[in-house]
Amino acid sequence: MVTPDEAERRFTLLTAAARFDELRRRDALAPPGVEDPDPQAAPLTRDEALELLALGEVLIRKAGYGRQLTVRTARATGASWSQIGAALGTSKQSAWETHLRWMEEQENPDE
Repeated sequence: MVTPDEAERRFTLLTAAARFDELRRRDALAPPGVEDPDPQAAPLTRDEALELLALGEVLIRKAGYGRQLTVRTARATGASWSQIGAALGTSKQSAWETHLRWMEEQENPDE
């Protein structure tokens, strides 16, 4: 069984997204219990279903990390917290607090 930690080490964001999409499509085309699935899309095995779950977690982790790095870049290029909040679909306060928590977690990963 693939765990999120193992998959995170094995996959880049792009390769994780591609594998996730491949498994998700197969799952949509041939869900368990379908009598006559598309011959090109066999239902997922248990291990593949668990891999799909783990890959979803990996995508969330990698996208979240990339988001925070981009917030840092936006600030370095002169973007205001109001502009960053608007780009994220949230308030400036929420954007700032989320980024501050992320920075604190990077400084103190064991806490």
